[in-house]
Amino acid sequence: MLRIENITYAVEGRPLFEGASAVIPTGHKVGLVGRNGTGKTTLFRLIRGELSLESGQLSLPSQARIGGVAQEAPASDVSLLNTVLAADTERAALMAEADATQDPTRIAEIQTRLADIDAWSAEARASSILKGLGFDDTDQQRPCADFSGGWRMRVALAAVLFAQPDLLLLDEPTNYLDLEGALWLESYLAKYPHTVLIVSHDRGLLNRAVGSILHLEDRKLTLYQGPYDQFARQRAERLAQAEAMAKKQEARRAHLQSYVDRFRYKADKAKQAQSRIKALARMQPISSPQEAALRAFTFPEPEEMSPPIIQIEGGITGYGDTEVLKRLNLRIDQDDRIALLGKNGQGKSTLSKLLSDRLPLMAGKMTRSSKLRIGYFAQHQVDELHVDETPLDHLRRLRPDEAPARWRSRLAGFGLGSAQVETEVGRLSGGQKARLSLLIATIDAPHILILDEPTNHLDIESREALVEALTAYSGAVILVSHDMHLLSLVADRLWLVSAGTVNPYEGDLEAYRSFLLERDKPAPKPKAPAATDKPKRAARDVLLALRSDVRKSEARVEKLTEMREKLDEKLADPALYEPGKQADMQVWQRKHAEVIEALDKAEALWMDALEKLETAEG
Repeated sequence: MLRIENITYAVEGRPLFEGASAVIPTGHKVGLVGRNGTGKTTLFRLIRGELSLESGQLSLPSQARIGGVAQEAPASDVSLLNTVLAADTERAALMAEADATQDPTRIAEIQTRLADIDAWSAEARASSILKGLGFDDTDQQRPCADFSGGWRMRVALAAVLFAQPDLLLLDEPTNYLDLEGALWLESYLAKYPHTVLIVSHDRGLLNRAVGSILHLEDRKLTLYQGPYDQFARQRAERLAQAEAMAKKQEARRAHLQSYVDRFRYKADKAKQAQSRIKALARMQPISSPQEAALRAFTFPEPEEMSPPIIQIEGGITGYGDTEVLKRLNLRIDQDDRIALLGKNGQGKSTLSKLLSDRLPLMAGKMTRSSKLRIGYFAQHQVDELHVDETPLDHLRRLRPDEAPARWRSRLAGFGLGSAQVETEVGRLSGGQKARLSLLIATIDAPHILILDEPTNHLDIESREALVEALTAYSGAVILVSHDMHLLSLVADRLWLVSAGTVNPYEGDLEAYRSFLLERDKPAPKPKAPAATDKPKRAARDVLLALRSDVRKSEARVEKLTEMREKLDEKLADPALYEPGKQADMQVWQRKHAEVIEALDKAEALWMDALEKLETAEG
């Protein structure tokens, strides 16, 4: 159980928590939500002990392990699988000690503990997590140094999931996942055996993976039971009630003040006026909860063009001489809303760059409408922004003939206030960079808007504002996103990028979600023609784990048998029984008894593993 009791904390004089309290029961999955900048990440740092509270207390059960995702896995020569296995420090230490120790009593203790923590299935569990996050069997044997920072973030996530801390802290984990990885994580977290506290603006994740919402607002914490949609309804009711109460109080205050103003200096009414002055002083202001005004985006409207605005026939594209996508036969009209589906690395961003004229067509034919304007939002925003310039500098270059007041007005319309417009982009938050990128992508009223993961770093209110803006927008939209909520509300066509090409996906998003969750199941195991059963991937992993357990159990028995044989030889030495050697004889006899006990346990574990394997293999 995590207890947050009356905590207070400020950053540079700005209070983030004032008397905030909450209790997270053991085993609960909780989503931590609140506006950007209110202190969600700071709360994680306080829980981990990286920051010190000004007052109040944070408490967990003694010995509880807290885990979170590292900045990223190191760019080392260690394989992905071994990097993840090393995250379970107890298992790694026990395995190393088991190989080094010669103390039979300690060997028995180690083997018992390894069995208790299910150490022998560790490789299968680690492999399963890595597969869920997009790494196939070959990838798992490659060194971390082979992968980019974004992919190493997935390895770091896999490591903490494998370690299974008692309190798992995750801060926007889907920001570096594709749709497949995000949906797998939802499923995994729903079954996670310990407590989870997750900061996320992914509405789908907050609806499917958690059972409670911890809301940070007005420097207080409020725990709501139920997933995000239920929280949103409850909060809307609270807002309406608070607003009604505030209006009633304001009316009462105005009535009292009117009486005081009229009669405080009249002798016959002075006493009543004084009592009303006291009543006014006693009234505690009722303020409605801090409600973020919906920061609406307004996209300029393009003129209408004759369809199609883009058409590709027999297209091939890629990088340098490497073909990534081929057999492209695509048509885009101005009223299209298309979501690109497919695993990371299959070519979604490549297609986006082709359509936005950032990659050439290597072969085939592409036809574009004359005067076609294209807006592009890059997944990696820094690629499209100048980090050493301010937002004002960007607009000064894009709109040199406009007045500075107009530049500021445009930026304010995308949620960038006076404090941010003169700040270098490299120092802006991820959400502020996203807003600037959206402004730049739409400033020319494009006929087609290509958005590659636009919701990364946007809070939930901003995501809803983006949905509204895209719904009202009259141009075509090409959308790559792991946010199922955004896709379901915006896209009406689905294209699947897979196996080096692009084809329409005829099902809906729920069908695609089901397809992804089922896809990891293995093909049927070859059997007699009449056999129809299709073993699940989980069953195969169990078999692999059991076979590994049998091998390791057998190795333990062999090691202990070798030790017993050496002790048998020692005890058979007549010199041990000479006068004056009684103390030595007792020591060796005790060691022999300990080895025999450890060997009995090891043989029992071996036989148990064999029986489980025989049962599983049928």
